[in-house]
Amino acid sequence: MIDWNPNKEKFLHDMLSGETEFIPLLNPSEMEEIDKYETPETISILPLRNTVMFPGIVIPITVGREKSIELVNENYKLKNTIGVITQKDEAVQDPQAEDLFQVGTLSRILKVFRMIDGGITIIIQGVKLFKLDSITAYDPYIKAHISPFPTNDSDKKLIEKNEFKATMSSLKEVTDKCTKLSPTHFSPEAIFTLKNIEHPSFLINFIASNLSIDVIDKQNILEIQDISARAKVVLRRQLKCLQMEELKVQIQKKAKIELDKQQKEYLLNQQLKAIQDELGDNNLSQTIKELKTKAETKKWDEATKKQFEKEVSKLERMHQMSPDFTIQLNYLELLVDLPWNEFISTDIDLNKARQILDEDHYGLEKIKERIIEYLAVLKLKGDMKSPILCFVGPPGVGKTSLGKSVARAMNRKYIRMSLGGLHDESEIRGHRRTYIGAMPGRIIQNIRKAESANPVFVLDEIDKISGNTYQGDPSSAMLEVLDPEQNSAFYDNYLETTFDLSKVMFIATANTLQTIHPALVDRMEIIDLSSYLLEEKIEIAKRHLIPRQISEHGLLKKHISFSNKIIQEIIDNYTRESGVRVLEKTIAKVIRHQAALIANNEDFTKTVNSEKLKKILGSPLYKKENDLKNSKVGIAIGLAWTPVGGDILFIETATSEGKGNLSITGNLGDVMKESATIAYEYLKANAKDFHLDTSAFKEKDVFIHIPEGATPKDGPSAGITVLTALLSTFTGVKPRKNIAMTGEITLRGKITPVGGIKEKILAAKRAEIYDIVLPTDNKSNIDEIDEKYLDGM
Repeated sequence: MIDWNPNKEKFLHDMLSGETEFIPLLNPSEMEEIDKYETPETISILPLRNTVMFPGIVIPITVGREKSIELVNENYKLKNTIGVITQKDEAVQDPQAEDLFQVGTLSRILKVFRMIDGGITIIIQGVKLFKLDSITAYDPYIKAHISPFPTNDSDKKLIEKNEFKATMSSLKEVTDKCTKLSPTHFSPEAIFTLKNIEHPSFLINFIASNLSIDVIDKQNILEIQDISARAKVVLRRQLKCLQMEELKVQIQKKAKIELDKQQKEYLLNQQLKAIQDELGDNNLSQTIKELKTKAETKKWDEATKKQFEKEVSKLERMHQMSPDFTIQLNYLELLVDLPWNEFISTDIDLNKARQILDEDHYGLEKIKERIIEYLAVLKLKGDMKSPILCFVGPPGVGKTSLGKSVARAMNRKYIRMSLGGLHDESEIRGHRRTYIGAMPGRIIQNIRKAESANPVFVLDEIDKISGNTYQGDPSSAMLEVLDPEQNSAFYDNYLETTFDLSKVMFIATANTLQTIHPALVDRMEIIDLSSYLLEEKIEIAKRHLIPRQISEHGLLKKHISFSNKIIQEIIDNYTRESGVRVLEKTIAKVIRHQAALIANNEDFTKTVNSEKLKKILGSPLYKKENDLKNSKVGIAIGLAWTPVGGDILFIETATSEGKGNLSITGNLGDVMKESATIAYEYLKANAKDFHLDTSAFKEKDVFIHIPEGATPKDGPSAGITVLTALLSTFTGVKPRKNIAMTGEITLRGKITPVGGIKEKILAAKRAEIYDIVLPTDNKSNIDEIDEKYLDGM
């Protein structure tokens, strides 16, 4: 039996932060006595709520439960050893066997303090571990059968091993570093105790009891029977603690440096502000003064004026170091930079405007007439709302450059905004100022750059705006911009007020109307730009392309010349397009070759001939179809419309022995496949009218193919061509030479009208086909086409 004379205990202090904490200094011999203490069979159990009792450790415990108070009173008087064991859940008021861990610590009550509120605080010291076998009673307090829980804490051979000594040395070193980095980790008395503890078991238990970890983790350490393993677990916990403390120190140092820097900057700024105030040189005051001066010249409405005054007042109350200061200043600068009701007004000279349009573009008479009409009305009325024009046509026909010519003819500022791939509505309407990096929409940004409220604003590639996405619907946002009834009060989210766009002349460009929002199409005046004729391309090359390329390559007119025949040869053999973009690139290639000869001081000829052209450009890229000259059974020539202009298609049909199956190939879309199927079914249904043997449709498989399978094809205009090719196959009669056709057929044999007539006619002329079959209902389209396009047809 251990002598539990309290005089043997050394206490460094009685109270710490309002709680009693006893820290004993036990020597190795006393620890060995504790280890020899015999475990009784039955013992009184004191459940602990939120702490774990380790052998050799002395801790204060506040006792509040009636059963626990009774246990303390009775056993303290009798100087009995009690069993201290931790609850699994501290919220349980009356713990049962399943609520307690299985391993606890035999403990001795050293001191009892009576509290004013009726509770008591006891000082207990752990003796050794035990295992809870069973509960024998719950009243008046818990009593249980227990058995020893052996450990090797007193194994001298193990303690003397070098590996164990190294572990203990590391544990002391890491703990010492922790206490230095964080003085609150251990109390001053505990730090003193750590330096004077000699027995390794007591040191491990002492450090473990002071770890800032969960109760379950402390309990797991308590239950480790091997002292070496227990030491390593505690060491790992302390290493983690050390890492955290070192990280905290680093963060605190960085925070302190940043704080010191901010404080220094603040003090310096305050001193600078005071000096500037004395000298009358305050930048903020000067900035606000400049903003107000600019604002006096603005032709604002009352709402915008109040908005400016409100935002300036907010800026005056801000400190220059505030994160929102720059945002507020940028907003106010935008307000005063925008051209509110500031218009460029000049006398309109219709003759000069027409001259400018003719200088920049050859042909395009319909468009030029529409622009001159607008200028004439503007000259008479003065304040009319600008129209919303939409130039639709293949690439390279001059849609975008025409917008620049319109601006020059009207003597207005020119703005171009590309809409291709636009998918964010905020690009049009702007971002709300609450967002980081918020900006006004591109409409307002470009108006600000133009410094005029009535520029010519080209919205390029409006057919390539993305549809409805998670970032909004840009097409719907454009509705407000392009509606003459709404754009007089266009609202930008960043601007937070309305801006008048009604005097802006918007010109949109597109390759096709099919991908544009129907409501958007309805708001615009559609003007078609068709493909250029051969003669027009030659004139454009002579007037614009060749002179521009000669100038850009540093040559003079005396260095190179192109005849009409050579230009036509370039167009026919090296370009296949509706516009002149590829033509200009090809001409540039020829001029570059000439420039290289001149730069190297080599001999050169001024005139470009066919031989020289072939040497520079290589073999012709495009050749005329031989099938156009030689008609064959089962082949008919169709006309098609594409986004880049008109084109010709060969419809090929053939039959073979079979069971009447129909196969359609050529990478065709659903609409075109349906056209082919309907043509075939119509021919079957009306075989007798065409003097055909009906059994042939049952005994033969039919194949319909459109060459160039790599190119997708679709559209409702190939029905009559397929029918002609099929009829040729079944009758064995060749179609007429040099004839092309377009039109859709129904199951009743009616030929329905199709679109893209002008482009199809031009495609036929390029292919030197002058006989075309069109639906009767398309006669009105023919009447609208200029005579020059129909010449020779």
